[in-house]
Amino acid sequence: MEIQVHGALVEVLGVGVLLQGPSGVGKSEIALELVQRGHRLVADDIVRIRRQSDGPPGRGAATPDWLVGRAPELIRHYMELRGIGLLHIPDLFGADSVRVESRVELICHLEPWREEAEYERIGLERATEELAGVEVLALVLPVRAARSMATLVEVAVRDTLQRRAGVNAARRLDARLREGKDVGAGRNGEGGGDR
Repeated sequence: MEIQVHGALVEVLGVGVLLQGPSGVGKSEIALELVQRGHRLVADDIVRIRRQSDGPPGRGAATPDWLVGRAPELIRHYMELRGIGLLHIPDLFGADSVRVESRVELICHLEPWREEAEYERIGLERATEELAGVEVLALVLPVRAARSMATLVEVAVRDTLQRRAGVNAARRLDARLREGKDVGAGRNGEGGGDR
């Protein structure tokens, strides 16, 4: 099964991140900044996604299916930037700046900042959404002027990797609060909490 979605796919620290959002929100610009930081572009504008499984049923322990994304061959590794035009990323940043395909492991929905919206602020659990029949971690990242969206995407990936390793900063702080630790007082009664 293969589907096609509008967005950009970038491999960040080995994690495939699907950037989605309305036209003009900055998906390509964020992908370009991530490439400048040493991450790898897989697809821009159109992402083809197929469901993969470990193999035929009945062969050992079942593993969950996963998603793999790639660009249509005709536009593979090209990027369109408003005001500049079409760019071939390997020409600008070298062959290591791109990949033919990558797993899709995190979806970052980009949306213009809305004052009335309630965005995630704690993060005890990560939301998921179904894409091609597979549950994928998903975040909503509000876009506004002067925010480094590429940094937020990188941090989201680092947090995802930490959570895979069993480290959840929000749960750790929640547990400390439930234990009644005074997070407002640091060493010698100075503010700042334990380090």
